Amino acid sequence: MTRRRLIFVVRRLAGMAGLLAVVSFVVFALLHLAPGNPIDALLGPRPRSPETVQALTREFHLDRPFLEQYWIWLSDAVRLDFGTSIQTTLPVSEEIASRLPTSLLLGLYAFVITMISGVGLGVLAAVKRGGPVDRAVVGGVVVGMSTPAFVAAVVLLYAFAIQIPWFPVFGQGAGGLDTLWHLTLPAIALAMATCALVVKHTRSSIAGVLDQDYIVFARARGLSVPRILFRYSLRNALIPVITVSGLVLTSLIIGAVLVEVTFSVEGIGQLLVKSAVAKDIPMIQGVTLLTAALVMGANLLADIIYMVVDPRIRMGT
Repeated sequence: MTRRRLIFVVRRLAGMAGLLAVVSFVVFALLHLAPGNPIDALLGPRPRSPETVQALTREFHLDRPFLEQYWIWLSDAVRLDFGTSIQTTLPVSEEIASRLPTSLLLGLYAFVITMISGVGLGVLAAVKRGGPVDRAVVGGVVVGMSTPAFVAAVVLLYAFAIQIPWFPVFGQGAGGLDTLWHLTLPAIALAMATCALVVKHTRSSIAGVLDQDYIVFARARGLSVPRILFRYSLRNALIPVITVSGLVLTSLIIGAVLVEVTFSVEGIGQLLVKSAVAKDIPMIQGVTLLTAALVMGANLLADIIYMVVDPRIRMGT
């Protein structure tokens, strides 16, 4: 990695740290922005007693100034200590750690489906420009981009788990291939909208490259279409697709919330919804901060891949 690129990565990491600090402040303020007394929000439906109030005041440092409370919470959050869940009385970090692998697997599964099907359909539509195949793919893109992930989840669940029982109705399986089988429908539901985005960018990018003079010359030499595509076109054409891959990952992370609820997948999305319903503020704080960090990391990873694939890009200018 050149010095310029290293400086770019360091700057991005510093920017991420600053933005994450802002997000952490907003997330921490949720406790004080909630209606009523912070003690009421932390107690939830549990009975109130002087001992309980005193214990919560001591645990969350509610007798100290707001900024001092934030600094203490942030110091613990940096060590991945987000306190104790109101619902389960277990450490928030343990609850998140038990569910995070399932969400990461679901997101990775959906990302693979998105990129393989999106790039494949985009290339097919570009090669068959103006024909019925192209029009069918473009029509599918319009439908896919217009369909929210939770709507796609309900339709797929009804069609392929209830009417045609090919896939499990709920849960994440017992591990291994069984888990992949359980996560197939949720991953497809997540991938539909993002796949449409990848198809759109791939089609327009490949179509532009196929009109270049060197591609016309390659065709005139009698080279086969697969050779032209894979040897001459894809490297340059896929750079815009790599650029939007960060947006794809972000969409998958955000869309996983309602998809996990629909399929009863015990991931961090479902955990966030349950915590919001139960007003479990320590859990909401931990999951929200983790989600923000994952979104920022996904965008940084996309930028690094973009930088590696296209050495002509001058970072930091």
